[in-house]
Amino acid sequence: MATEHLGDRMAKLRRAADLTQEGLSGRSGVSVDVIRKLEQHRKHSARLPTLHSLASGLGVELTALLGDPPAVPSSGDAEPPQLVAVRRAIMPPLFAPPAEPAGAENLSLPLLRAELAEGWTLYHSAAFGRLMDLLPGIIADARLVAAVGDSEERAVGQAALGKALQLGGHLAIRLGKTDLALSALERAYAAAGDSGDPLLAPMVSNSVAWAYQRQARLDDARNLAVHAADDVERDHQGTAEGVRVWGGLLMSAATSHARGDDYDTANTMMLTAEQGAGRLAKLPPPADGRLVSVFSRSSVRIERVRLAVQHERPEEALKLSKGMRLSADIPPSWRTWLLLDVARAHADLGDADGAVKALEALRRVAPGWMRHHTLAVAIASDLWAGSARPAGLRKLVGFLGVDQ
Repeated sequence: MATEHLGDRMAKLRRAADLTQEGLSGRSGVSVDVIRKLEQHRKHSARLPTLHSLASGLGVELTALLGDPPAVPSSGDAEPPQLVAVRRAIMPPLFAPPAEPAGAENLSLPLLRAELAEGWTLYHSAAFGRLMDLLPGIIADARLVAAVGDSEERAVGQAALGKALQLGGHLAIRLGKTDLALSALERAYAAAGDSGDPLLAPMVSNSVAWAYQRQARLDDARNLAVHAADDVERDHQGTAEGVRVWGGLLMSAATSHARGDDYDTANTMMLTAEQGAGRLAKLPPPADGRLVSVFSRSSVRIERVRLAVQHERPEEALKLSKGMRLSADIPPSWRTWLLLDVARAHADLGDADGAVKALEALRRVAPGWMRHHTLAVAIASDLWAGSARPAGLRKLVGFLGVDQ
């Protein structure tokens, strides 16, 4: 469960791997003292590079250590029908003719693009249940458009199919299904190769890098993001779309450096990205920014706050976040990360009041996302276990299902 203490999950995984605390320390490079404090609940969280090292030592994905998303717990039960339908849409059954989508005669490219934009809006709003309902139909519609018409029309359809499958990959990552995500993204990358959109393959590469990060494949994630960013920087810096895709890839590479405990390199890359974001003000905006990588000065600053928190630099994180004015195109998912990191920074500094205020703001701004973040549960649990319980904390722990 998402509310299970990190130390308890780690102890179960350690015993399943037939490791002593000393054995896990030897495999992961994490001190026995840190492992012991986590398992004894004397320490409630750890730096992200430490968590990656522990996951590697245990031989599991990072998501197994942090806990499953609330939507699809790994309880051994059968997957819900919604998720099975998404799987079938991403990976159609072998030796079965594709079913013709209902209402195919009314399908048009503008309608499909509107469906895709709405799908990405649902994703960024954490409306995962609704998205699972709609995504199989969106993918089926995209496959149909990609298969009809002349070569130019099919290429445009392949671009739509690539975005639909990329969306499926992002949803699968959020549900803790990274293998399904990579299957979707491999298909999205193939569709991108058959499309007329030269920026689609780099955008999908960024998504693949994210999946690699979730599997602790940090070198693979970093190398992929850097290679794709170099290509985009060479060929597509004259458009807002190109700058946004390049910036998203650079931030992804920086995150991989940070998760590998190379904060200085990550920070240098983030500063480069933040400077590059200034070019967006001089370029015409994308026709539909919902279908292009999230990248702006605001998104870079949000990511810098996150990396500072994850590397136990709470003062730096709060300084970076002070006075931030988020651009209008920052989706709820990114606003969620910022408020969570601000709450974590306040908690790390012993400022329970500041942490609760940030969590209350998050509940107002994005209650759906708050329920899907194990970090929100961890922060609330730590605050509840502390001696100071500010006004409003009881309502928060009740909302998150934290044991009282």
